[in-house]
Amino acid sequence: MKKFFTAAAMATAITAAGTTGFAAANPFEDVAADHWAYDAVAQLAADGVIEGYGDGTFRGDQEITRFEMAQMVARAMAKNGVSAADKAMIDKLAAEFADELNALGVRVANLEKKVDNVKWTGELRYDYKRSRKDGNASHKNKNFIRLRLDPTMTINKHWIAGGRIEIATDMNSAKNTGAVDETTDHMQAQRAFAQGTYGNVQITLGKFAHWTNIDGQMMFDDNVAGGRVVFGKDVKASLLVSRVDHKGRNGMIDYSQGGGTISWQAIEIYSDNGQKFSWGASYNNIKNKELLSNEKNFRKDSLHIWEVGLGYRFDKNWKLSGAYAGSNSDAIVKDRNKAWNVQIDYKGANKKQAGSYGIYAAYRHVGAGAVIVPTYDCIDVDRKGVELGFTYTLAQNIQWKGAYFWGKVMDGNNTKTNTIWTRIACFF
Repeated sequence: MKKFFTAAAMATAITAAGTTGFAAANPFEDVAADHWAYDAVAQLAADGVIEGYGDGTFRGDQEITRFEMAQMVARAMAKNGVSAADKAMIDKLAAEFADELNALGVRVANLEKKVDNVKWTGELRYDYKRSRKDGNASHKNKNFIRLRLDPTMTINKHWIAGGRIEIATDMNSAKNTGAVDETTDHMQAQRAFAQGTYGNVQITLGKFAHWTNIDGQMMFDDNVAGGRVVFGKDVKASLLVSRVDHKGRNGMIDYSQGGGTISWQAIEIYSDNGQKFSWGASYNNIKNKELLSNEKNFRKDSLHIWEVGLGYRFDKNWKLSGAYAGSNSDAIVKDRNKAWNVQIDYKGANKKQAGSYGIYAAYRHVGAGAVIVPTYDCIDVDRKGVELGFTYTLAQNIQWKGAYFWGKVMDGNNTKTNTIWTRIACFF
């Protein structure tokens, strides 16, 4: 008993400096696999400060409960002789899991939080892409670099605010001004949003990142302006009302017809329980009469896209996934009315672990009438064929990615095409 109260007193002393974050009221709620606490605990484990589950292991590839995470934090708080960097990390974890630590008898809930509640993360990336089509002797090259800054601000225990500032420059021309799109030179505020979490309900408002969950982001992976509500735990439902301006993105619109803003409403239902089998389905309504109804595009006032997706993880190394999307598009080239993807993944690169890697093979059919802004870096819309790719962690927080695609263009003639793409990304 004396030892327990000593640990509690030490915990109070350690966390007196305060930190950012908020804690959920339910101590048994799962910690999402992409939660920042996983990286923090992994670093403390590598430094010998934290002891994982008590048997000397840290199961970094599994989701755990907030209560389990709090137990690890409590053990770290009782450690002596930790470095200043590790102490700061423990402080931040203590604030995030304050409710759960209170349940353990470690008093942190009423501590004054004195440190800045703004956290900055970001990425510096270099991309190179070369595409070629049969009958065209020249190659299409893209060669550019981007710096992304992502602030996250704590408002209260339920709400955060966030944003993204991106600076990009064309390495071929070395310009620093120009049209604002995905690959040419620009400096822009890409995101500004507020996000509230109440139990199993999450509300996001503003301009924020959004991706389709059921298809590996085959349909969409970009920013939207509007509102989104996600609710549920093992099975989730997402409701989206938004506008999308993806001029210059790898998307559906022929911009020779005018501007690039569409309205998009969507409902998506999908499993999110970390089990071997995953599934999902969605309905999407897309409107922009001027852009969609012309003969060169889809000859519709609005597009209705239905989508299903499935996935199965055989073990910790192998995963098979697939998705299909179809629309009411009346495009002349019927291949453009649908999109589908089948992919097999082996292992996966961890940006914190040098030498870790992942490889994949996929067959992709990306008809522009059934996607909006797909996530693929190597394959463009209205293409179908095979893609092989890899990710390799060169050093902690430095990754190298690459892919090669060969297939055909959905131009009515099935013109052969191939693309090579590579990226070096530094995370901070």
